[in-house]
Amino acid sequence: MSKDPNQQKPWIVIVGGFLGSGKTSLILSAARILEQRGLRCAVILNDQGVELVDTRLAETQGALAREVTGGCFCCRFSDLMSTFEELRTRAVDVIFAEPVGSCTDISATVFGPLREEFDGYRIAPFTVLVDPSRATEMRSQDADSPLAFLFQKQLQEADLVCMTKADLYPDAAGVPRVETRFVSAKTGRGVAEWLDEILSGRLEAGKTTLEIDYAQYARAEAALAWLNLSLTLEPAAPVSPALTIGPFFDGIQSALTDARISIAHLKMLDRSPTGWLKVAVTANGQEPSVEGNLDASPAARHELLVNLRAKGDAAHVQQLVEEQLQKLEGSKLDLHLNCFSPAPPKPERRVARAQA
Repeated sequence: MSKDPNQQKPWIVIVGGFLGSGKTSLILSAARILEQRGLRCAVILNDQGVELVDTRLAETQGALAREVTGGCFCCRFSDLMSTFEELRTRAVDVIFAEPVGSCTDISATVFGPLREEFDGYRIAPFTVLVDPSRATEMRSQDADSPLAFLFQKQLQEADLVCMTKADLYPDAAGVPRVETRFVSAKTGRGVAEWLDEILSGRLEAGKTTLEIDYAQYARAEAALAWLNLSLTLEPAAPVSPALTIGPFFDGIQSALTDARISIAHLKMLDRSPTGWLKVAVTANGQEPSVEGNLDASPAARHELLVNLRAKGDAAHVQQLVEEQLQKLEGSKLDLHLNCFSPAPPKPERRVARAQA
């Protein structure tokens, strides 16, 4: 896509999907492609809490990144608009926005207000990402009911669906009765084609307004424990990032599994003077995905970030993580730990689209 002097309005590209579906990875891959085409990109990350692994990861990779925290985009719509306006002053061409992975009703609470009042942007169709392994889990007869509710509602309001991680699941089935694309942020499969499609201006954005029971929606989100942890670790002797977060990550995953607490998404980032490393899983017992400098040399200082979303009691989840934290050897500085269950969603605006 080339710049048109008659169309200088920035694009807003909202990419949704359940926890661990690969939203940030796809956005960063897409941004690199667009920047090779001469377009300036930015990304807005969203979370119920603060101190996000994905924001730090985006910054580590040189992306222009911002956060909207303390609630979903729908509940922080004014903050989202302020962030759009600030990025617009930076002469960006495309702004990617990634809502919280447990959030739904985006079409009415974000696209609706954008479409109604703000004509300074071009709005791309709503893409919802699906991890094939999560789709299999959510379709099973013993799927967790609250999580399955959120997952299905996200699919119902999508303008288009992308099955992610095509490098790991090359033969994945699409979503029944939904036109589906297949992409891989790792190999680039389908990413350029997806961008061409959503930035063509030919597809309608936010065309489906959900019928949604907000009481059920609130109960589904409240079933999740939301933990964010940050600290600076200074070990007695230099240790590599891999040997710093590896045992810590494995310990948290094992403790949750032993307590029969289901992991929705666990990710950890270590930034040190010798390199950075990110590890993540989207289920108990899963082989972690790894990004960054796996062979980075030992360092005397490590900035650690942990974001955990799990199905369980927040106090219990916090206790388990604190127990693993005690096993980390070294001085722990600037430690911040917050664990909670999300409050009921209260959108600032909800603009339902008239159905034909």
